[in-house]
Amino acid sequence: MLTKRIIPCLDVMNGRTVKGVNFVNLRDAGDAVELGARYARDGADELVFLDITATHEKRKTLTELVRNVAAAINIPFTVGGGIGAVEDVRALLESGADKVSVNSAAYKNPDLISRIAGEFGSQCLVLAVDVKYDGVQWEVFLNGGKQATGRKAQDWISEAVNRGAGEILLTSMNNDGTQSGFACSITREIAELVNVPVIASGGAGTMEHFLEVFSEGKADAALAAGIFHFNQIAIPALKNYLHSHNIAIRKL
Repeated sequence: MLTKRIIPCLDVMNGRTVKGVNFVNLRDAGDAVELGARYARDGADELVFLDITATHEKRKTLTELVRNVAAAINIPFTVGGGIGAVEDVRALLESGADKVSVNSAAYKNPDLISRIAGEFGSQCLVLAVDVKYDGVQWEVFLNGGKQATGRKAQDWISEAVNRGAGEILLTSMNNDGTQSGFACSITREIAELVNVPVIASGGAGTMEHFLEVFSEGKADAALAAGIFHFNQIAIPALKNYLHSHNIAIRKL
């Protein structure tokens, strides 16, 4: 049985880690490289670094940050934000990233998924999908949650996996930063829909929430930010809790 993964997410703006609620009201959470190194020491399985303003401000993710992170940690990490071409991916992987995450650019140009997967392999391509429930369907949003598409999340994710996406990072905008729990229903639906790993994101507040999203949501990994950044939950304690509830987890 594959072990479930705990993944701290570092939303980066100008080299600093920030955290908000429902994608707004950002506050500083510390130096991105220092936080990443701390999480690696604490037993995180992977890390995700997202330059949250790169797409919106039409900037490229800084390869310097990736080099600094690669030098400071010994666990796999994913980098996303502003990736719009195969050349962007090559620069990040050569700088030390293990995977890249694409979101808005892939939606606007789906062939980008096929090209990246063909050049580097699906295993290094994570499709990030920001979704919001409007009472009828889970809709895909772009550009850091600022642009509605009108498209059903399940349809876009199915297409992306068929094109070569090797992993899905599914973020519920309804739950993001609320600490009220993950969106287990849509997470499970996506996990049962596709044959690639699904990372649940948005809403973690307690250890029980992780247990729920692994057991009820069928997630392969769970991503969180604020509860780790502000020391509400320690990764070693979380792993011990999950292990005690028979969740397959990599022990410290």
